Amino acid sequence: MKEPLTITTERVDDIPLLLAHMQRMGLARLLDAHFPTHGNRQGLSLGMVTSIWLTHVLSQADHRMNRVQPWAERRLETLRGCSDAMLEVRDLGDDRLADVLRHLSDDERWHAFEQELTGQLVRVYDLSADCVRLDSTTASSYGVVNEDGLLQLGHSKDHRPDLGQLKVMLATLDPLGLPLATEVLSGERADDPLYLPAIARVRACLNRGGLLYVGDVKMGALSTRASIQAVGDFYLCPLSALQVPAERLAQQVAALRESLQPLHTVERTGADGQTHCLAQGYEDRETITAQLEGVSYTWTERRLLVRSEAAARAAETALRARLRQAQAALRDLSLRRQGKPVLADRAAVEQAVADIVVQLRVEGLLRVTVSEQVREQPMRAYRDRPATLRTQRQFTISSDVEPDALASAIEQLGWRVYATNQAADRLSLAQAVEAYRDEYVVERNFGRLKGHPLSLSPMFVERDDHATGLVRLLSIALRVLTLMEFVVRRQLAQEGATLAGLYAGNPRRATTHPTTERLLEAFQEMTLTLMIEPQQTRRHLTALSPLQQRVLALLAFTPTIYTQLCGDSSEPP
Repeated sequence: MKEPLTITTERVDDIPLLLAHMQRMGLARLLDAHFPTHGNRQGLSLGMVTSIWLTHVLSQADHRMNRVQPWAERRLETLRGCSDAMLEVRDLGDDRLADVLRHLSDDERWHAFEQELTGQLVRVYDLSADCVRLDSTTASSYGVVNEDGLLQLGHSKDHRPDLGQLKVMLATLDPLGLPLATEVLSGERADDPLYLPAIARVRACLNRGGLLYVGDVKMGALSTRASIQAVGDFYLCPLSALQVPAERLAQQVAALRESLQPLHTVERTGADGQTHCLAQGYEDRETITAQLEGVSYTWTERRLLVRSEAAARAAETALRARLRQAQAALRDLSLRRQGKPVLADRAAVEQAVADIVVQLRVEGLLRVTVSEQVREQPMRAYRDRPATLRTQRQFTISSDVEPDALASAIEQLGWRVYATNQAADRLSLAQAVEAYRDEYVVERNFGRLKGHPLSLSPMFVERDDHATGLVRLLSIALRVLTLMEFVVRRQLAQEGATLAGLYAGNPRRATTHPTTERLLEAFQEMTLTLMIEPQQTRRHLTALSPLQQRVLALLAFTPTIYTQLCGDSSEPP
């Protein structure tokens, strides 16, 4: 009689790689140390449950709790082989995952965990800490907005002002974009007051001062700059048009030109091997005085007046388009058309002209001429009305561009003022421009956080503690993504090598800057086959391709993290 044979297949994909990477980061151990659970808790620890949930998030690009248990059930042998042999499907139920979010929402424990995690990652991965970038975003939710809740209505960066939202403040380490501190706040909060608490968290995480903090115009508040200066740190941020109006900026630029100040040029070599000018600028200094908690602080601030070539070209194109639009609108004023009101007197015509000029922001750039023709038009008699002559006014409007005024206006386009208290020998004007242009690093983090693969926005959780915990969970996932990417890119740079085979349809295309998403995609279709007999279970794993082995080597992993899954197991008869 033939013995029964059962064959099952599981998708392995990138699960072993993600779990091994998180184990190297020490996530489960730190989570268990900082978020103690009830003494009667059974099954997997909170740290291991979180690691497996993060694996699901990164592998499936889905953070929803109700999707984790079915996913794990179809990959149970793989997860047991990579994490804990005692894993049961019920360990990943909705109640356990909600418990993870509730623990992560504890502010005091989260801050302690984040501080130790940052210190460990900086040490283990030998990261240099010199520059920190700060920015904020909003995440919309379909949850209910209430007066005292986390979800509030406010200015939406998701273009969904009808939905409640929370605000996320993120501080990241340059240049890899590793999150250092994550703050979750109510959605109606202004951005300006969020920078100093985030900076304080970064100081606690890195346990050092003298860092350069780079932020957008909202970090340029005088109190923020003064506070950074007071503790011996450095800042780089643009100043708003309220702090430096356009007229004053134009005067400063003109004065610096007349004083024969050196014009600094920022250049970059493109992919074509040609050197391109990115920006030009002048440097000035200004003495700043500010009051902080009754104490007066005075320091010298470097003002970098920079004209971006790309911004200037774009602004000039827009200005010329507005001029053409204004001239067309002025010509249209005098045209008669059905349903269009007729401008009967000069005052109305001149007011309409002024409105167009102001609306399209071309004041002083057009020379407008309004000519008037008066003619008598006979009107025939009708019933009791005698024949009369009616005076009719016809206005002709012409306009010409003032070339000198246009040239002067174009010269003022593209200028922006940056403020820093960093010394010129440590941060030149060119370095400052390059540093601020790299703000896309934190924007890319927001793109990952709110889009693929973490998909925070819109959120479907309703409780405030769950929303806070979810943002913090996904910020851990963001660390996993950035670190894996950083390790591979650093190793390729050290070897002077490239990595090919990541791009579908173009296997020969090579890159020195692979993304984590493509690295994980390279492990798709890895499967584990189990042949279950009464006396033994045999396992077969899809062989690792040369590309997969190369990725593992770049990450300093051996194929064992995969091959350990296919060891045969026997049971006594």
